[in-house]
Amino acid sequence: MENDRELAANILDLYQSALANRMNEIMKVLTIIATIFIPLTFIAGVYGMNFENMPELHTRNGYFVVLGMMAILGFGMFAWFIRKGWLSRSRKK
Repeated sequence: MENDRELAANILDLYQSALANRMNEIMKVLTIIATIFIPLTFIAGVYGMNFENMPELHTRNGYFVVLGMMAILGFGMFAWFIRKGWLSRSRKK
């Protein structure tokens, strides 16, 4: 009976370890998503303040330049995370 109790405890530990590993993977993805969107939110917040003394607001293509800058920043960070191997499911050893 003692062996069965120890086996059950080991199986429970294995299950809890698998759950913790899965939760760590989910938290990693959510952290990467938040890391990508925080600078984009900052840029959108600065340009949404209705200032008059921002020269790029009065240029013809200022809106598209800022959108392009945000797209380049977002995709650049995403590509950097992929290059570092932080988004791959398989572990590098």
